[in-house]
Amino acid sequence: MVNVLVPIVVLAALGALHWYAWGRLVRDTTSPGSAPRRAGSVVFVVGPLLTVGTLVAGRAGAPFLHQQILAWPGYLWLALFLYLLLALLAGEIVRPLLRRLLARRDTGAQHKTRQDAETTVAHPAEPGAERDEALVLAGELRSGTAPRDESGDARDTAERVAVRAPAPVQEPEPSSATAAPARPSRRLFVSRVVGGAAAAVAVATVGHGMYGVLRGPQVKRVTVPLAKLPRSAHGFRIAVVSDVHLGPILGRGFSQRVVDTVNATQPDLIAVVGDLVDGSVEDLGSAVQPLAQLRARHGAYFVTGNHEYLSGADQWIDKVRDLGLRPLENARTELPGFDLAGVNDVTGEEEGQGPDFVRALGDRDRSRAAVLLAHQPVVIHDAVRHGVDLQLSGHTHGGQLWPTHFIAELANPTVAGLERYGDTQLYVSRGAGAWGPPVRVGAPSDITVVQLASRQA
Repeated sequence: MVNVLVPIVVLAALGALHWYAWGRLVRDTTSPGSAPRRAGSVVFVVGPLLTVGTLVAGRAGAPFLHQQILAWPGYLWLALFLYLLLALLAGEIVRPLLRRLLARRDTGAQHKTRQDAETTVAHPAEPGAERDEALVLAGELRSGTAPRDESGDARDTAERVAVRAPAPVQEPEPSSATAAPARPSRRLFVSRVVGGAAAAVAVATVGHGMYGVLRGPQVKRVTVPLAKLPRSAHGFRIAVVSDVHLGPILGRGFSQRVVDTVNATQPDLIAVVGDLVDGSVEDLGSAVQPLAQLRARHGAYFVTGNHEYLSGADQWIDKVRDLGLRPLENARTELPGFDLAGVNDVTGEEEGQGPDFVRALGDRDRSRAAVLLAHQPVVIHDAVRHGVDLQLSGHTHGGQLWPTHFIAELANPTVAGLERYGDTQLYVSRGAGAWGPPVRVGAPSDITVVQLASRQA
């Protein structure tokens, strides 16, 4: 019963939020039956339908081409609607202030008009010069002193009087064709200003966030001192790659940018810590092919993330092995100066393939430093119990879309960066790609080069 109610409640909430946004952006800013209102209404119906269709298509195993067609508009609407909603909610604060400001301005304008009218009544304007001259000439004509022409005819003077006398002003007939357009009401004006500003902010935010993803991850460098690391391993560099999320949107071109960025750092070791893909080997085999070009002195290693278990973990483990990466399935290897271990993602517990710390770390020499690859930060407490010196993780995306990092903070001990838990340090990468919308806001993508430092050096 609960499994049925949850999606119903979620859909009802999304419907209510879309109704609110439609009311503010479309209904309050357009006329009933107008083309803008019809167009806006279509967008607010088609947008959420595409988003739901995108989410359902991936889970239902729809043809990959269909997923690609739906993914761009469906996921982008999800991001755009988030920031439209946030901007409109902020606009609720601005809206009454703007109405009050306009009301004060209109009151001031009416007061000034009233003062001008009273001044005009008290001090009427003086007649014009032409009218004065016409009155003088008319008086001369009546008294007989007006100048005459050679024939003694005063007709010319009379004509001059007629010409110079101002004609009565004829008020123009009002015409519907030349009438000034009606001024929009204060409420309509405020709705259009706030709605337009909200739309502009949302589009700009999503556009900038999408550019940040599609250009590829930036390199971040972190130095981590380890007490047990020998002087011979001082300066050892590990390139941490997480959450690439190759799928219907991010494909082979993005994969190549990630590989080129990693190789340019010239690391000693490459650690791919899960969520490499969103899809099957059949659909994404070509997209991951550039990973065969990864180069590091001590090789490239891989551990599963939760999305590998949604996409067929066993097939992907075989695939990355074919590409030259070494999967660490609850396993450990000895490297010069420290042990490198890896555990399966906790999602694998549903398939009997979850993390096994005893198998990966139980019989090791604890006098040696240990570095653990684990997709989700939540296993940090197991790492502390097994004497791990440094855990490298991803999964959180740093929140990806502000303000969802607040939700990520509730579900993870660390959302991004380096923190200490007892004698164990945890570093969480924000990830190289993006899940869902190819957009990041407040959480730029990264590939982190972790440089190990010996305290003996």
